[in-house]
Amino acid sequence: MPFPSCSLWFFVARTDLPFMMQTIPHLVKMNNFPFEEKVIAIDTAPLSGEKVNRPGIGTMEELRSCVQKLLDMKVVDRVVDFNYDPLYRKQVYQKHFGSPLKNTHNYKGYPILGSIFKIEDCKSDFMLHFDSDMMMYQNPNCSWIKEAMILMETHPEIMFIRPLAGPPTEDGKPIQAKPDGFDEDGFLQFKFFGSRLYLVNRKRFKQMLPIPVIWRPYKHKWLDHLPVSIKTLLNIWTGGGKLDSWEVMVSKKLEQTDYYRATLTSPNAWTLHPIDRSPAFIKALPDIIKRVENNDYPVKQAGYYDLISKLWF
Repeated sequence: MPFPSCSLWFFVARTDLPFMMQTIPHLVKMNNFPFEEKVIAIDTAPLSGEKVNRPGIGTMEELRSCVQKLLDMKVVDRVVDFNYDPLYRKQVYQKHFGSPLKNTHNYKGYPILGSIFKIEDCKSDFMLHFDSDMMMYQNPNCSWIKEAMILMETHPEIMFIRPLAGPPTEDGKPIQAKPDGFDEDGFLQFKFFGSRLYLVNRKRFKQMLPIPVIWRPYKHKWLDHLPVSIKTLLNIWTGGGKLDSWEVMVSKKLEQTDYYRATLTSPNAWTLHPIDRSPAFIKALPDIIKRVENNDYPVKQAGYYDLISKLWF
């Protein structure tokens, strides 16, 4: 059967330099789908929040050099910078949040505007997003993306879908994440969203807009008691306040609707997310990727989507 068009998108920032030349080619190889295009989106904004203290931060020149190499190697087809034009920000925030917010990143330094930008800039029916630090296994005889597209066609309540999070357990049940439901068609249902990896039907996503705005607690506690609409107006006027994560706000919308995020239960594709950024991890990364690509993992890693470093090196 003919499948809808799909583009593969990656985020990169200066914090990703220690590993992106290993992980991005690996992810393109593993997903093995006739993407309409493969795109790297560069966050050119100054680092903020916890991103400032990440190890291995390089320069923008080094980042652009690495991205150019990926272009030259034909790992990706296009590179684009996040659009930080104030008029663009106002327009897309009005569409996605119902308010022209000032903040471009959340309190941790994760790009909220960039998350919206890639959905808006994508030209395909579907968009597959990966954070650039992810790793993935896929059986070469299978396609989790095709399976996911079929499920989204027959289950209109699926807003986002992804492969199994973490290597499979013997009973097929995840350990680190507790689902809200199980479907006999082979997927778990979650009412919370994860922004590290997801496949989304762009037209369906528009049906979920606008997404509620959620503010982090203020230093002056009396501000916490103000209505969200007043906090938002204060942000528009003064730029004050810190936004919560985009995935938290999307999760809130999932709770308010019949939509949910689906995670496939098939062991034919699974992912790992490393939280380790140490020199020892970076040194071990090529070997870890080889093992992941061969469906080789420590037994105690099964069921956990965050890589447990002591089990691998």
